[in-house]
Amino acid sequence: MKREAHLLLDKACDSLLLCIEHFNRPHDRGRVTTTLILLDHSFEMLLKAAILVRGGKIKEKGKKETLGFDACVRKGLNDGAIKFLVDEQALQLQAINGLRDAAQHHLLDISEGHLYIQAQAGVTLFRDLLKSIIGQELKDFLPERVLPVSTSPPTDLVTLFDHEMEEIQRLLRPGSRRKIEAEAKLRPLAVLDSAIRGEKGQPSSAELRRLAVQIVAGKHWEELFPGVAAVELTPEGTGPNLSLRLTKKEGIPVHLVKEGTPEASVVGVRRVDELSYYSLGAKELAEKIGEPQNKVVAVVDHLGLRSDPACYKEFKVGSVKLKRYAPEALNRIRAELKQISIETIWRQTLAARKNRKP
Repeated sequence: MKREAHLLLDKACDSLLLCIEHFNRPHDRGRVTTTLILLDHSFEMLLKAAILVRGGKIKEKGKKETLGFDACVRKGLNDGAIKFLVDEQALQLQAINGLRDAAQHHLLDISEGHLYIQAQAGVTLFRDLLKSIIGQELKDFLPERVLPVSTSPPTDLVTLFDHEMEEIQRLLRPGSRRKIEAEAKLRPLAVLDSAIRGEKGQPSSAELRRLAVQIVAGKHWEELFPGVAAVELTPEGTGPNLSLRLTKKEGIPVHLVKEGTPEASVVGVRRVDELSYYSLGAKELAEKIGEPQNKVVAVVDHLGLRSDPACYKEFKVGSVKLKRYAPEALNRIRAELKQISIETIWRQTLAARKNRKP
């Protein structure tokens, strides 16, 4: 394993251990937010380590920052050479990331049962990925006794959401003046549902108010949260060996859209027809840029776009190899040409070719 990947894995395990420690603390001051932040961070570090182990890169050419959480999940889910995630795992990661975002940046009132589910399912997923990608057991990094614990651990989303709705209805009773608290309790449910349905971003106050109105009107939570209604928790084992995973029922109603669509999450950008997504050949790319094809290909190489699955992919149809570009490649080229002229890049390309000649 590369040194960088090894160090990232150590950071991932450190954050997971601290997450479990904060989850199990006997006092609640800052406990929920810290638990979710550390759980989210542990997975970002693990995903980056996994990408490196699979031979990928975690920093785009010319960028100072490494890939963000969503970009790491996207690589793990969509990049054929690197792929190590399945849909359900990506959904779980999106749920954790969305809850962390809400807890870190606004108000989040998540129940103990829901927090337990995220913590236990998170440990299970971390264990699964560590074994499948790195080939090691979680107990090699953490004491076997260490895991989230609860006096009454829920393993049923239906029961959990039934209880949540009862509490929210109580907060919304006429004259209670506790709508802010009700919205804070609705937020984690809406975040989880959005993540499962393949939608990205936090629910707005207006959306939460609409949900509250519908709850008061007597609508059942399965109508309000169809994403959650489409999955179930699958528990395996007991005690230290308990595993908790989100699995599909009849099929999650994920919206399939092209990458780059606003408010679309990682699973939501899975392509049904990849040739439709990678819709441009080098000739079409050059025509849209309005420059000669050889110079545009020089910009492609200058940016390293052919190593980025968001921009480029090769297809084999019979004996013919098709080299195709996605609209994102067009966006990246146009953005680069605002910073540097195509003639400058072309001169650099010619000079590099000359230097390579014996």
